[in-house]
Amino acid sequence: MPSAGRLGLLEPSARADLADLGWSNEESVDVLWSLSRAPDADLTLRTLIRLHAALSAQEWSEIDELLRTDKGFRGRLFGVLGSSDALGDHLAAEPSGWRLLVPAELPDIDEVYRRMLGAVDAQPDTTGPTGAGDPERPDKIYRAGVTGPPAVIALRTAYRDLVLQLAAHDVAPTVEDEPVMWLSEVGGRLSDLADAALTASLAVAIAEVCGDDPLSVRLAVIAMGKCGARELNYVSDVDIVFVSEPADGTSARIAGELMRVGSMAFFEVDAALRPEGKAGALTRTLESHLAYYNRWAKTWEFQALLKARAMTGDLALAQQYIDAVEPLIWHAAEREDFVPEVQSMRRRVESLVPEDQRHRNLKLGSGGLRDVEFAVQLLQMVHGRVDESLRVQSTVDALGALTAGGYVGRDDGANLAASYEFLRLLEHRLQLQRLSRTHLLPEFDDEANMRWLARAAHIRQEGELDAPGVLREELRRQSLRVRRLHEKLFYRPLLDAATRFNTDELTLSDSSAERRLSALGYAMPDRALNHIRALASSPGRRGQVQLLILPGLLEWIGRTPDPDAGLLNYRRLCDEMSNADWFLRLLRDDGVVAERLMKVLGTSEFIADLLMRSPEVIHLYSDGANGPKLCDTRPSDVARGLIASTVRQPDLKRAVAAARSHRRAELARIASADILGMMDVPDVCEALSRVWAGVLNASLTVVIAESERERSEPAPAQIAVIGMGRLGGGELGYGSDADVLFVCRPNPDVDESAAVRWSQTIAEKVRTMLGSPSADPPLEVDTGLRPEGRNGPVVRTLAAYAAYYEQWAQPWEIQALLRAHQVAGDEQLGIDFLHMADRIRYPEGGVSADAVKEIRRIKARVDSERLPRGADPATHTKLGRGGLADVEWTVQLMQLRYAHSHPTLHNTSTLESLDAIGSAELLSESDVSLLKEAWLTATKARNALVLVRGKPVDQLPGPGKQLRAIAYAAGWPEDQAPEFLDNYLRVTRRAKAVVRKVFGA
Repeated sequence: MPSAGRLGLLEPSARADLADLGWSNEESVDVLWSLSRAPDADLTLRTLIRLHAALSAQEWSEIDELLRTDKGFRGRLFGVLGSSDALGDHLAAEPSGWRLLVPAELPDIDEVYRRMLGAVDAQPDTTGPTGAGDPERPDKIYRAGVTGPPAVIALRTAYRDLVLQLAAHDVAPTVEDEPVMWLSEVGGRLSDLADAALTASLAVAIAEVCGDDPLSVRLAVIAMGKCGARELNYVSDVDIVFVSEPADGTSARIAGELMRVGSMAFFEVDAALRPEGKAGALTRTLESHLAYYNRWAKTWEFQALLKARAMTGDLALAQQYIDAVEPLIWHAAEREDFVPEVQSMRRRVESLVPEDQRHRNLKLGSGGLRDVEFAVQLLQMVHGRVDESLRVQSTVDALGALTAGGYVGRDDGANLAASYEFLRLLEHRLQLQRLSRTHLLPEFDDEANMRWLARAAHIRQEGELDAPGVLREELRRQSLRVRRLHEKLFYRPLLDAATRFNTDELTLSDSSAERRLSALGYAMPDRALNHIRALASSPGRRGQVQLLILPGLLEWIGRTPDPDAGLLNYRRLCDEMSNADWFLRLLRDDGVVAERLMKVLGTSEFIADLLMRSPEVIHLYSDGANGPKLCDTRPSDVARGLIASTVRQPDLKRAVAAARSHRRAELARIASADILGMMDVPDVCEALSRVWAGVLNASLTVVIAESERERSEPAPAQIAVIGMGRLGGGELGYGSDADVLFVCRPNPDVDESAAVRWSQTIAEKVRTMLGSPSADPPLEVDTGLRPEGRNGPVVRTLAAYAAYYEQWAQPWEIQALLRAHQVAGDEQLGIDFLHMADRIRYPEGGVSADAVKEIRRIKARVDSERLPRGADPATHTKLGRGGLADVEWTVQLMQLRYAHSHPTLHNTSTLESLDAIGSAELLSESDVSLLKEAWLTATKARNALVLVRGKPVDQLPGPGKQLRAIAYAAGWPEDQAPEFLDNYLRVTRRAKAVVRKVFGA
């Protein structure tokens, strides 16, 4: 006789328990080995001990004899007791229920109805407005003879008995060689049982509400969700919708009572899928339902109607409802907001799962059941309008129909169905354990629970892997396959249509492919299909890799604001990279790179153009040891690298090319990190300013070096470049020019006029060199803020600057100096210039009252005259209400008035100066916060405009496609463009109130 340990019995009491049952002898070996195959042998033995104690000696003797002689009974009893604590408790409480497991066949549907209705002595009701309801099944409407708590108890017992029988037959193959029940059969029988259970609940509800009075309403119950599709779980909410004629107080009370009785006796009965959800009326007439669906329903409500099925009650009325709503389902994909609604719904569903549970959630996790169901339902809605064969309810049946119709490849359809059934099997076993509604797998390192689940799912040891190890590997494999096929499902038939590479497969026609592309958001589906055809037809290995990666890429592009542009940009990039083997290999092997690149290509024309000329930046889209490589760069290293790569060039032309190349790559890196949400606004502005400073420094160094070679003597003067405006503040945007001043200091033994002429030549060469025409974003060096403006010399000596500012400086020139900062050239000369500037911008006693008055006057003139014709003052990011100019002028006015007594205001950064203003309590904390928020919001919006449009733009567009793209580039979900615009208007309006307060003071 085998030992308890060999039988998988770990509890110390096992040997004594076996003796109590009379199984400690050689005659019991077959029984014991069957016991060892139960999913949880200890749990099975404990429940058998409880059953033994509850039964008479005669009854236990009957069980014992059957266990020794009937392998089917043995498999059913041991299987269900080892799989379910809850059903074991039910059997211990109702010990005579063991006899239900003796028959080798499950009760048919008529027997199920007979037992459920018999539990409450329900009889056919003939008092309704149509007699007995459906003339073909007059027994569908009943009135119960038992009500109140006794009815709930009787229904619960009858329902649990039937679940016990079904579960026992379902899990018997884990113990003995019994016929396997397919998922579709289990789901179908559970749905039939739910129908019978709610039919009995309706009978109780009619008796409770109507008493002995005639039934005055026609009430139909429509099954939705998994029950409607006849693929119910062991423990699911049962979603229903009520249709009533008339929809009055009586119908509502009957419906409410049905839900109360059903929820207490069987499962949660949920009517939240009705029109207006839980806020809507519980019962409605058919006319009211149709009015709602025709006028108000959202896309997800039509998706829910895919599963609608006449369940119980007045089946004639129920069928009228099904016939009336079905045509509405198949036109939902034609709605203008179809794709945004579906995408938004999917995001909401995915966000419900906590991050630490996503790998364990069978339903909502990545590669889970919802991925399959979502994809299948969406394909049904897209193609079901013209192909009636797709109008089926079950997920597995729908997959079969999609495969037969050529919308899904045969292998893909079979694999997805197999993975779906495997995951559903695990879901069933998890729910059986305690008859609880759960979709959460055990922690993978929980050996005991993983072992139980593996055995309950009939997973055994394979080679060196034990059962839990096999289960873990299978879960990883199946989840990965589901995710991969989910990504591929929409697009693989498009590839078939484009290439016709597999003549054995049924393929989509071009018109079908274009219809699907249109439903997925492509405005020009014919062009999109041509792009797909060209990419998939690439010669040799490139074409094979494209076929492998395109499904995932197309899905990621489809999530962007402009899929058409994204697909075109990807094709252009592939053409540029036709000789670079690493490119497609990187996309194939690193999903992070591929997803990020597709988001960028479908969002930003600015970055797409940069990447065509600097594709090496795509390597940085990957993650490194310290996080995203796009952010793993120090600004100081960027500047040093730019200078080093430029000065190594043998001539000026190549130096210019090197500087442009370095700047282009840096712009692509910064903009990519920005649009992918890896850098905030201040970091972006600082990085862009550092790049400009590096370009200026490198260019100046190269031009001076070339001049020294030509002259064969050292430079006659030192030159420094002073950043002004946003460059001086370290707050450049993508569309900003570089405002600068050039200052020189002649060497002691050099004629000053000759040195200034030489410096003038150098400055002009730098400006010309950087401003020459190019495919890259412009490199405009603007010296318009110099003394005397465009009429004055481009370069002055430090002494000349000092003399001018001390004698002639206008208030606006003093204001401009507030943002002066050394950015390139001779560092000491730059610092000396700043010390000189400090005397002008921060004079003792502060600037004059007349100067402050003049600044206010100029600001008023700017407000009234500078806004471009036709611009909207509410949404112009630079000169509009509460925009960048408003905030910056406000900060600068505060500096002019108070910097002499508050050294912390000696700062060229707008944001840092605002912090200093707040710390000095020159403005309230709330006012400072409003100004900072407006500056950040306007800068983010202005940068997003350039990223999307590919050129400097200051005006936000009105509602529409372009605004959605700009909102998305600014970090807002695409479907929240109205909220993005409302937020911009609200933030800038509040900031403008602060600006008026400061300038009116």
